[in-house]
Amino acid sequence: MTTLSAPARTAAAAHRPSFGRLMLSEWTKIRSVRSTVWSLAILIVLTLVFTVLFMEMGVANWDKSDASQQAAMRLDPTGTILGSGILLSQLAICVLGTMVIASEYSTGMIRASLLAVPKRVPVLAAKSAVFGLLVLAVGELTAFGSFFIGAPILHSKAPVAIGDPGVLRAVVGCGLYLSLLGLFALAIGAIIRHTAASITGVIAFVLVIAPMAKLLPGSVGEHIHGYLPTEAGYLITQQHPRTGDVLGPWQGLGVLALWTAALLAVAAVLLQRRDA
Repeated sequence: MTTLSAPARTAAAAHRPSFGRLMLSEWTKIRSVRSTVWSLAILIVLTLVFTVLFMEMGVANWDKSDASQQAAMRLDPTGTILGSGILLSQLAICVLGTMVIASEYSTGMIRASLLAVPKRVPVLAAKSAVFGLLVLAVGELTAFGSFFIGAPILHSKAPVAIGDPGVLRAVVGCGLYLSLLGLFALAIGAIIRHTAASITGVIAFVLVIAPMAKLLPGSVGEHIHGYLPTEAGYLITQQHPRTGDVLGPWQGLGVLALWTAALLAVAAVLLQRRDA
């Protein structure tokens, strides 16, 4: 009986998909869904358009702005440029991140994936790697495009160049921030497994919990607000630290990475313990 089972185990191992093949499979899933491709393309275009609009409005209304607003733009022109379109970008990435995996549970497609790969964690790892790299590429393209479009418009009021201190780090960091945020949303989608509920949970982190935490009194409220995932990660997009920042740029991105890693670990444990 041992003689018969050994070849069977060898054949099973030979046909077990490698991690590279799993990534290729996940890439095929993502690019074959036209809504995802079009959503990312529209995201890039709209972010660049919003950057132009907000920068033109800022320059046109410069003389009407408060001195504090002018000083903030001169101190951190890169953060001003990137921030003009990043709200739209991060909301879109959050929605896409949850849908990448939650929609598979809604349609039942996840069962086919898990039947093909009995060890479930590699499926989640491959999906996360492919989506994270895709969002990183889109995020960097959007960030550099926004900067090189917005900087000439803002030049007459707050000149900035890619070689200035903190600028390249902020622009590259913007793409890293969006990539981690996408994985953060994917992890929530993997935990909740319901598309609408997952989107609601992620948007709550971005638009509801952070502003509410800021209302908490004293230093406790400042630290709770500062260590929330989006608030901490967003610091990487600023050229210079601002008054009241609890963390530095890389520290903030590290906090977002820890949030994301923790949620992905929870998602991996639940994926192994729960039925699809």
